[in-house]
Amino acid sequence: MRTRPTLTWAGPGEPLPRTGTVADVAEIVAGRRVLVLSGAGLSTESGIPDYRGETGSLRNHTPMTYGEFVASEAGRQRYWARSHLGWRTIARAAPNDGHRAVSALRAGGWVSGVITQNVDGLHRAAGTPGVVELHGNLDRVVCLDCRRTTAREDLDARLRAANPDFGAVATRINPDGDVELAQEVVRTFRTVPCTSCSGVLKPDVVFFGENVPRARVERCYRMVDEASAVLVLGSSLTVMSGLRFVRRAAKAGKPVVIVNRGQTRGDEHATVRADLPLGPALTELLAVLENALHSPSAAG
Repeated sequence: MRTRPTLTWAGPGEPLPRTGTVADVAEIVAGRRVLVLSGAGLSTESGIPDYRGETGSLRNHTPMTYGEFVASEAGRQRYWARSHLGWRTIARAAPNDGHRAVSALRAGGWVSGVITQNVDGLHRAAGTPGVVELHGNLDRVVCLDCRRTTAREDLDARLRAANPDFGAVATRINPDGDVELAQEVVRTFRTVPCTSCSGVLKPDVVFFGENVPRARVERCYRMVDEASAVLVLGSSLTVMSGLRFVRRAAKAGKPVVIVNRGQTRGDEHATVRADLPLGPALTELLAVLENALHSPSAAG
């Protein structure tokens, strides 16, 4: 049974927990074996807007749902026309200071693993090993009939060949690679089938209303269990796919640190909640930890 997509949530209406500092975050991360759970807010500094922040796209846009995609050829045409443009922006995006800091924290042993809700591949591009992409990645395409997986670059070339006169320009890019596009432009777009079985092609990502594969969820639970704490970066934790890991850590008595612009659905579980810009905050966090590691007192 597939879940109904959760696009928004209502906060408790009570004062937020005290906003912490980078020093507060460092105090917990210094203990090492911290699991990172990242969201769209980490990629905004790479030019990819989030869904729910101050400029979040949910204010003007409803993402494609799994039900609409599988049930409607018109829905698939709309998705692929818009995503064909949006993916070019995602593919050109480069890791920012936040991604690079996470990679350095992982290399330094402070971070035991990374789970990302993002589908942009920027953690991997920053050199972070073993990232679990909870919701998949836009650079892969899967056939819903034969389940064959292919590279998005290959599909992009086929779509360009099928739509040689498609000259639309994207006006807004969303975290899932979707863009705003006039309906009259969408209607002229031609989709292409799987080259192996002529089946329906879908990006290898988890749409709203679609379940994360069980094996992937279990792997993430193990990562939570093996970690000393959970560090949430740039996620409002609105959807249960990410929130459940925070709840599991809190239930086990492990510290939960949330660095995010604005309120999150997991604030009640936070040991530290820091409302800070991700790139500068994580760069400072790395510097604080490295300085402490090489200080005379640490050496003694």
